[in-house]
Amino acid sequence: MTFTKLVRLIKYIFIIAVLFFLAHISYTIIDGLKAPDHPADVIMILGNKVNEDGSLSPRLQARLDKGLELYNAGMGKMIMTTGGYGKEMQHEGTVMADYLISKGVPAHVIIVDNDGVNTAASVQNLAKSRETLNIHSVIAVSQYFHISRTKMLLYKAGFSDVQGGAADFFEIRDVFSIPREFLAFYADKYFPWLKPKK
Repeated sequence: MTFTKLVRLIKYIFIIAVLFFLAHISYTIIDGLKAPDHPADVIMILGNKVNEDGSLSPRLQARLDKGLELYNAGMGKMIMTTGGYGKEMQHEGTVMADYLISKGVPAHVIIVDNDGVNTAASVQNLAKSRETLNIHSVIAVSQYFHISRTKMLLYKAGFSDVQGGAADFFEIRDVFSIPREFLAFYADKYFPWLKPKK
């Protein structure tokens, strides 16, 4: 292969890669912003930063408010609050549940998961309760760019009916979060062993 042909091949590969990336993130945004259209067995709200004083980060409050909105609209019989133990020394799942209870959600409909150290772990922790709680359908609540990856993991875990509910929260850092989600999507899909297990 001549040098000119090699350069042309690299250029074509680069163009295809860029087009694939743009197509993927376009789908991610469209899919993430799509509202759920039917009720589910559980609304799974994925965690985010809890401040050292126990207050919610704006991102997390937006997720909880969306989950609360869906629950009050009859879109879920149960709610799962899932997150890890952050460097702020707060159990995200418990703090999230406390917020929902303060807003009138009965404690007995909330499943608290404090071992959801990442998205894959949160999904697996929900899957462990699938048979005992008769859970087959899920609405995953997170930022819009996080929905497609979460749905993919839920399907992989055996859930048959999966929808997303995007938090009403947008910020400049989304510009960086969207490409990161592109990498995380394929890492979770094809290389799950790269993620920490708990």
